[in-house]
Amino acid sequence: MITLRQLRYLAALAKHGHFGRAAEACAVTQPALSMQIRDLERTLGVKVVERRPGDVMLTDVGREVARRGEDVLAASRDLVDFARHRGGLLTGRLTLGVIPSLAPYLLPRILPVLQKQFPELRLELRETQTKQLVDDIKSGALDAAMLALPLGEPEIETLKLFDDLFLLAVPADDPRPVATRIKAGDIDQSRLILLEDGHCLRDQALAFCATAARGNGAGGMAFAASSLSTVMQMVASGYGVTLIPQIAADVEQRDERVKFLRMENPQPGRSIGLVFRKTSPRKADFAALGDVVKECV
Repeated sequence: MITLRQLRYLAALAKHGHFGRAAEACAVTQPALSMQIRDLERTLGVKVVERRPGDVMLTDVGREVARRGEDVLAASRDLVDFARHRGGLLTGRLTLGVIPSLAPYLLPRILPVLQKQFPELRLELRETQTKQLVDDIKSGALDAAMLALPLGEPEIETLKLFDDLFLLAVPADDPRPVATRIKAGDIDQSRLILLEDGHCLRDQALAFCATAARGNGAGGMAFAASSLSTVMQMVASGYGVTLIPQIAADVEQRDERVKFLRMENPQPGRSIGLVFRKTSPRKADFAALGDVVKECV
């Protein structure tokens, strides 16, 4: 009989591609993990991994078993959640992911409120990019995540939280008055500083500037950074300009070296939502969490 332990170990192998790293992630010894994988192969009657010096690859059958196993593991976690959290709203452990362009600006607002209203909640946070958050929700490693919508994942349900408009951040000595309304074509893309590849905020900003790029033949961007704080320091130092979401601007405007200009209507922006597995039994918890976010924002 296949066990959940074997499926967890196989999922770790699929993720890390190495017996040692997979064993470390599962907090077991490498021989113990290897033995469970061999037992899984004997039960199935097929090889699920191809062992090579220094690393490991899943076979075609192994990849499909791992994919289906993730569904089983997620269902088992949902079953546990259903049993553990029937007694009260937002109690016990809840794992929440947040995208980097949102976490440092939203979490300080909502965490004190959550702690006060739901003292029995044990919130565990992870800050990373959208793709990883979605993968972790599907596998059950995360209960929910806050990120930019739309998502377009049939297995995942979304709850819209708020709209977050984009502003143009420029050095304080920029000659344009604060009351100026900016068009996409007004942005000099040769001075545009954005987050590096993989951040959804970068893609959203580039999508807004796309028509301007076609119209004026602007060159490449000036710089790409791994965090909004770094981007804002570059702008403050006069190295360029950037599009920044309103929720971040509320914090970053404390730097007197930067000012913010609003965009011409219809103003561009992003929609922030809470996402979770459609099969999760904790939808009442997620609705309560969403209410707290809406209240704070």
